[in-house]
Amino acid sequence: GQMPALSYSKEVQRRVAESGFDWPDIDGVIDKLAEEVGEFKQSTTGEQKTEEFGDLLFTLVNVARRMEIDSESALREANQKFYRRFSYMEELCRQRGLTFAALSFVQQNALWEEAKKGTRG
Repeated sequence: GQMPALSYSKEVQRRVAESGFDWPDIDGVIDKLAEEVGEFKQSTTGEQKTEEFGDLLFTLVNVARRMEIDSESALREANQKFYRRFSYMEELCRQRGLTFAALSFVQQNALWEEAKKGTRG
């Protein structure tokens, strides 16, 4: 069976690091992350965007590994937090008789900020 991509990425990076090929400190990895964001923003074709996005994810996994963060758990928690906040926004809309899709981006963002305050985490 194939490992999930996040886990595989972490495992490959761990093995390579054990052979001595690794950043001397986390700052180098963070700088690399910023560089990858720049490259992603500059990509124009779908193929380039996909490649640069992959590099970005790979580097994020590296940051997580260096900081002893489980990227799979971190993403799962982020998913749950997003879902809680979005559900809270939908509930606010129901209470106020608003249709979420009909709100402007600014109004939606204001609700999002309210949801961040109104939900735990």
